[in-house]
Amino acid sequence: MRLIALAYGGVCYALFFASFLYLIAFVGGDMIPVIHAPRTLDWGDGTVAAPYGAIVNIGLLLLFGLQHSIMARQGFKRALANIVGPAERSTFVLATTAVLVLLYLYWTPIPALVWEVSDPIWATVLTIGFFAGFGLVLVSTFLIDHFELFGLSQVWRHFTNKASPELSFKTPLFYKGVRHPLYLGFIIAFWSTPIMTAGHLLFAAIWTAYIFVAIGYEERDLARLFGDQYRQYMARVPMILPFGRGRD
Repeated sequence: MRLIALAYGGVCYALFFASFLYLIAFVGGDMIPVIHAPRTLDWGDGTVAAPYGAIVNIGLLLLFGLQHSIMARQGFKRALANIVGPAERSTFVLATTAVLVLLYLYWTPIPALVWEVSDPIWATVLTIGFFAGFGLVLVSTFLIDHFELFGLSQVWRHFTNKASPELSFKTPLFYKGVRHPLYLGFIIAFWSTPIMTAGHLLFAAIWTAYIFVAIGYEERDLARLFGDQYRQYMARVPMILPFGRGRD
């Protein structure tokens, strides 16, 4: 069973990482000319008639938010762990991958132009911002333990019969300046584009709104877990933007 759990965790991680890489191409579109994704936010054949495309797109984004919000709650995690044991986090990762794949398959591009930056310098700045945003996301996962976050550490400890380390509150590098650099990276990546279509705007706006909802739930869980240590961190360090006071 330990080997099965380890293999399951490895497969879930590999599938998720592939879906994350596709997310970069899906959002980036023409900013990533070396990857010709069959469908992006801006172009590709939609699977739903145009008048209903926006409704389906909103539904797909809400599905992602619901999956994340429900499965990330401590009560759900405990219940799931009673069923799948140390593969609880890997199962969360697999469910996230499934929802992302549904998004890629059924997203309907809405190509109406909202803005287009024609100046090559500013277009380059926005393109750099896009890659920097996703870079910040990836680096932030390693700062808080990438393999723990995506379930590999849990199944490896189970396979090697090692106990889970004691939880400790740390604020490495970017976490000293903002409480949620990972979410900041997503926001930068989603809004940094020289060509903003209506579909891209819908995606960026809803995902950004969800990020702030998710932060509220996440910080309540962290405050329960780490107590005054996290509350003091919230009071001292800004939520998203690296300036101003804490408790945005």
